[in-house]
Order: sequence, then structure tokens, then C-alpha cells
Amino acid sequence: MSQSIEITTTQNVTIEYELASMRERILAWLIDFVVVIFGYILLFQLARLIFGALWDRGWSMFWMSMSFLLYFLYHIFLEILNNGQSLGKMALNIRVVRLDGKDPEWMDVVLRSILQLVDSLFSFGIIGILLIKTTPKFQRLGDMAANTTVIKLQQSGWRFRLEDILNISTLQNYQVTFPQVRNLSERDMIFVKNVLARHQSYPNQAHEAVVEDLVTHLMPMLGIPNRPANRLDFLKTLLKDYIVLTR
Repeated sequence: MSQSIEITTTQNVTIEYELASMRERILAWLIDFVVVIFGYILLFQLARLIFGALWDRGWSMFWMSMSFLLYFLYHIFLEILNNGQSLGKMALNIRVVRLDGKDPEWMDVVLRSILQLVDSLFSFGIIGILLIKTTPKFQRLGDMAANTTVIKLQQSGWRFRLEDILNISTLQNYQVTFPQVRNLSERDMIFVKNVLARHQSYPNQAHEAVVEDLVTHLMPMLGIPNRPANRLDFLKTLLKDYIVLTR
């Protein structure tokens, strides 16, 4: 069963995200692990080819110790440079985010990587799995220390993806449909978002009626004479317009 969290961005916009499932996080970790092992083998063989006879004079122990460093550097550099995504997370379309709405910083990524020794490697993943399954925000030890979690980027229905928010951050790349929405309050828009959320979770006749009543109530407030052809799309557009005009 999917679970979601609400994160308030630095622009004071509250967005709901679906949390990455246990299966997605494990698969992403396995992909990353295979990539690191493959990269380590290539470097190992290349060094052996270059150094030749010198290889047997202590270099092998050095490269064995470097395997852990390679593992950490892989996660640290990719998740910093790639906005919270390693190759495994990219493949599964999930991402690391901070719970305070800010982008993960290098110290957050370093903390997550170091504590992955406890979460994944030294405990064979048992501690990480238990914590993700039992914490409300699906956080392993590294997530708790860094105040992060892992979310899905592909959202369904009414939910906004993080890319949607970033892509409509300016009026140059998003055309506002209802500029008069700025006359509504943040409390009004939270109510609109909650109505859409309830309709998405429970698409029954009662919630259809609530959506209909909400559209009927908003039309005179916004000076819209003609009823929108699609009520849900209308409410979603109002949310996007409000985010652009008030951030």
C-alpha cells in the first residue's frame, strides 16, 4: 500500500509526494551495488595491467581497502551532482529529498552514505529494511540523521511532481490561465488540494458532489462565467496558477 508525505518547500508551498516503496529502494540499491562492483573490477584490472610485477608488493591490499571508498564516492558525487539520484534511483524513478523542502546538501549525502554501512552493508540490509518498514516516513538510519527520505518522481492523478514545481517557477515558461486566482488565500488553495486528494483516494458519488459544489462556489469568486468542461483539470490548473503567482 502506497504512503505519502507533505513537504513544505522554501517558497512556502506544500506539496504531497508518494514515498518510494521498499521494493523500489532495494532494487535501486542493488543496481547501484552492481555498478560499483563492475567499476571496481575495471579499475582493479586496469591497475594490475599498468603496474604489472609491482602489483604483488602490497598494492592488492590497497585496492581492497579502496573498494569501500569507491562505494561512498559513487553515492556522494552522483547524488550531489544529480539532484538526489544515483543510477539506481534514476532507473527506478525515485529521489532523495529533505523533509524541510530544501535540496539535499553534501553533508546530508555524506551522512546517508556513511550510515549505509550500518543500514545495509554490515547488517546485510536488515536494519535498513526494519527501519523503513516501521518509520512513518520510510526512513532508514541515514535518512533520520540527514532529515531525508526517498520519494517517487512519477506521481499519479492530482499530485504534482517536483519537476512540475521547478518547471513552472517563472512566468516565462508557464502560461497562467486564471490570474485572478491570486485573490484566493493559501487556506482556500489548501482546501482545493484536499478536495482533489479525497476525490483521488475515494472516487465516489459523495466526493463527486463536493468537487461540483467547489467549482460552483469558485466560479463567481473568480469571475468565470462559463462552467469548465473538466472540473478536476480546472482545479488542478488553479493550484498551478496559484503556485506561480504567489511563490
